[in-house]
Order: sequence, then C-alpha cells, then structure tokens
Amino acid sequence: MEKRSETTIHDIARELNISASTVSRALNNNPIISEPTRKLIEKTAKAMGYRPNILAANFRTKRTNTIGVMLPLINRHFFSSVISGIEEVAYDQGFTVTISQSNDNFEKETKIAQTLFSNRVDGLIVSIGMQTTNYDHLKLFAEKKVPLVFFDRVVDKIKAHKIIVDDYRGGFKAASHLIEQGGKRIAHIGGPLNLKIYQDRLSGYKDALEKAGIPVNESMLVHNSLTREDGTNAIKRLLQNPEKPDAIFCANDTTALSVILYLREKGIKVPDDIMVVGFSNEPFSEVVTPSISTIKQPGFEMGKKAAELLIKQIKQKDKPVRYKTLVMPTELVIRESSVKNRNK
Repeated sequence: MEKRSETTIHDIARELNISASTVSRALNNNPIISEPTRKLIEKTAKAMGYRPNILAANFRTKRTNTIGVMLPLINRHFFSSVISGIEEVAYDQGFTVTISQSNDNFEKETKIAQTLFSNRVDGLIVSIGMQTTNYDHLKLFAEKKVPLVFFDRVVDKIKAHKIIVDDYRGGFKAASHLIEQGGKRIAHIGGPLNLKIYQDRLSGYKDALEKAGIPVNESMLVHNSLTREDGTNAIKRLLQNPEKPDAIFCANDTTALSVILYLREKGIKVPDDIMVVGFSNEPFSEVVTPSISTIKQPGFEMGKKAAELLIKQIKQKDKPVRYKTLVMPTELVIRESSVKNRNK
C-alpha cells in the first residue's frame, strides 16, 4: 500500500487554484488576506489534514515557543498552583509548557536542566531542589542568554528575575500567633539552611521570640528535608527535650501533619498540650482534625507573574534587562491546631 505523503501548502494551493504564498499568508493570519478567503483556506486545510511545519517555523524565528518549568514536587498544592498560573499566561501568549520535577534530587535536577537546554526551550522557570548547592547547570542558561526566572527557592548568585513570598514575615506571623496563644517553649522544624526560604522563616521565628522576650533555645530547632518521615523523627526528638515544647512552628504543612498524627498516637492533645502551625496552606490542612493553622502563599499569582516576566524577556531578547525580585505577601490562616479552648 502506497504511503500517503504529508499535505503541504502547495497541495492546498492546487486544490483551490491559488498561489502557495496566498495559502501561507492565510494560515499565518496575514491581514492582507480577506476574511472569506482565509476561512476557505483554513476549511480546506483542515479537510485535507494539513499540519503546519512547526520545526520550519521555529527555524525561521529561532524560537520553539516552549517554556521549561522545573520544580521540586508536582504533588504539592503550592507548586501545582504555580504551574496553573504559568500555564494560563503561557497559553494566552501562544507558548507550550514542559514541566519536570526534580524530586529534590540534585542529579535529577541537573539532567533535567541539560535536557531542557538541549531541547532549546525559549526560557526556564525554576525552583531549585533541597539538595542543590551547585548552580552550574543553571548558570549555563544565563551564560547563553536563555531567559531564566526563579520562584520560591531562588539562587541569589545568578542574575535573573526572582519571585518569592515574604518568608521572613510568614515565620514572624506564625511564631507571633503562637506567642499570642500563650506559647512559651516554641520549637521550630525547618528546612535545610542552604535554601534562603528556610533561613528567612527561621529568622522571622527568632525575631518574634526576641520581640516577646523569649530566648531562642537551640535544642528546640530541628532542620531536615520536611518529609512525612522527617516530621515524625523531628517531633520524637523534640519530645526527648527536658523541657518539652508547648508549641511548634513547622516550615511546611506536610511536617505539621506528621507532627499532629504522632502526637495523637501518643495521647498528646493538639492544641491543648502542644499548638502547631504549618506553612503553605495545603488543601489537606483544612480537612484534617484538628484543622491546621498555616501560612498561605499566593502560588497562582506567583506563577502568572513568573510567566509574564519570562515571556517578556523572550520577546525582547535583544534588549537589556533590569532584573527584579518580587516579594509576594503571605497570610496567616488560623484554624484549630493553634487556638486553645479558653472556655474550659
């Protein structure tokens, strides 16, 4: 059986007895082609199974109209919200989005970055993994003038647009709330301190304690990768202190949940015995018992802003860029895990 060849603009031109240049202009929405002619050509192209040669078009424009997005974990609500924001803007601007997750693994992050670079993405939006302390794989984009935007977990050593939340203020709000609720021995389970977001959340926590005249007890500080298992191990360690905490500020909601589940298993009541506040406002925080007080981050808005900045850079690639660091506000969401029943 003879293999049917791909339909070209020349086939459409012969079918309609018009020039191939007219077909090309119509399919590219050139305004010199009348609306009736354009619609006829589009209808004929569709009926004949025509597919535009994207590779050829990209070769002419030197663009792939593809944005790479690399982030630690897709299954976290914050990151999925960022993706939704990116895709909304990218779709409207005619860009497709390639999404990859590093699982907080440095080697995987490096390979993903190299693959995206090799596939000639027009730009990259990235939040680095917890293990990342070397940035050569990202410096490559900057050195080759491929637009780069960081969000949430950023790299200060690379010149690029950065979009972050006010992690310091979030940590300060969380600790201040626990102090207002009567907390005196407030622990902090934070993330790895090679990432600035966890440095800032820790600083906010410490300053809230200092403002209230509560000394920071180093034995009340635990730093890990903030997984469910890490959260369980952290609360076990904190409960071994001679002075047990009466409140805990966790640097994410996953840790807060694992802390609450372990305390329940041990017959320790939340919030009556130990109050808990998380960070990120994951959907489960509202539906578990007790519901988890947390710090809300504007992920969707961060994603939209990241895509807007990146696409503007892509379209104005030859123009000088004044890089921005945008700081988005956080919001304290008070739920059951941090409010003691004053009526007892």
